[in-house]
Amino acid sequence: MKNVLVLCTGNSCRSQIAEGYLKHFAAEKATIYSAGIETHGVNPKAIETMKRDGIDISNHTSNNVNEYLDIDFDYVITVCDNAKESCPHFPSTAVKLHYNFPDPAKATGTDEQVMERFEKVREMIKDYIRDFVKENL
Repeated sequence: MKNVLVLCTGNSCRSQIAEGYLKHFAAEKATIYSAGIETHGVNPKAIETMKRDGIDISNHTSNNVNEYLDIDFDYVITVCDNAKESCPHFPSTAVKLHYNFPDPAKATGTDEQVMERFEKVREMIKDYIRDFVKENL
């Protein structure tokens, strides 16, 4: 069983969405973790956008990366540039992957426009995670 960590700045949106899809696509192949270099709580709009795609992340928690320093990860996926630049060194041979997804929490406009942004980013993450699972797990 592989250990996979998804890392973002606040473990609130992008990493939570990625964790949800990793658990969905690779539940039998890996143990999935997500964390932030800070913790901002799980964004309610991230929960809602995943619910719209049939995945429940309402029980996810926002975790700090320091909670997982003793785990030997096989993969560490950073989903924003800030996390990549601030990511602590893991004393392992973890394969580090990176993709800078736009931050949907910074979307402005009407509620509908904000949710459209969340859904667009969700689909980007979903495609990335589906490909990651096919190629690596």
